[in-house]
Amino acid sequence: MTTQQEKAAAFADLHEREQAFIIPNPWDVGTSRILEHIGFEALATTGAGFAFSLGRRDGATDKEEMLAYVRSIAGATELPVSADLEEGFADDPDAVGEFILTAAGTGIVGGSIEDRGYGRGRVAAGDRYDIDIAAARIRAAVDAARTLPFKFLLTARCDNYLMGHPDLDDTIRRLQAYQEAGADCLYAPGLTTKDEIRAVVSAVDRPVNVVMGLSGEPIPLSELEELGVRRVSLGSTLSRTALGSFITAARELKEHGTFGFTADAIAYADITAMFSRS
Repeated sequence: MTTQQEKAAAFADLHEREQAFIIPNPWDVGTSRILEHIGFEALATTGAGFAFSLGRRDGATDKEEMLAYVRSIAGATELPVSADLEEGFADDPDAVGEFILTAAGTGIVGGSIEDRGYGRGRVAAGDRYDIDIAAARIRAAVDAARTLPFKFLLTARCDNYLMGHPDLDDTIRRLQAYQEAGADCLYAPGLTTKDEIRAVVSAVDRPVNVVMGLSGEPIPLSELEELGVRRVSLGSTLSRTALGSFITAARELKEHGTFGFTADAIAYADITAMFSRS
């Protein structure tokens, strides 16, 4: 059994090497074990994918539900797991720091804190924290993480583009402030062009995570690596891909009464063998 300390060291090493890596996002125990079986080196949770699995919109989960989900993924795999911790389920920096320590207790070795609200506190859903407050929240998260007996890799996330504010200059200012606050990795989901990605990578001195599948044309890993990207996540993309296939199959059944979709189903024996090995 790989220890949390060993997972943390392996995760930190992935961010230090020259080669970029993909960190896919399972939404339950089964998908985490499939991704490990396929051969990925690390996993990240998805708050949106988890919410969808409960039949809810993104952000409509509470702190205890999220912690239980994160714990289930971390306990299901020998791989390092980084968690989508949304806004930290708190406004105040100290409370965000406390949440980092609680989340680390689930077995994860990294996590991200966003600069947007979900309507759980003083900031309305979709609104952004003021940059100074956002940076203070990251600083508190980093300070808390540094008290742990292993390297907890803290990712600071600027959600400008996802929230309808595609201001590259402000996004860079925010990421630079989060870097100054001590973040280990920086992330601005929603960037749509190579020029935007290049500008972000050039403006900071930390590993940059880029998400594929949310907007813009998918850029191959090799090209993202050439741009200086260190880590590539999928967010809710795998979850939405699976749900899209499910909906297409269900509509074929309802509208046509045919079963062509079954050609794409994994063989019962293959999935059984995969989970038996897990």
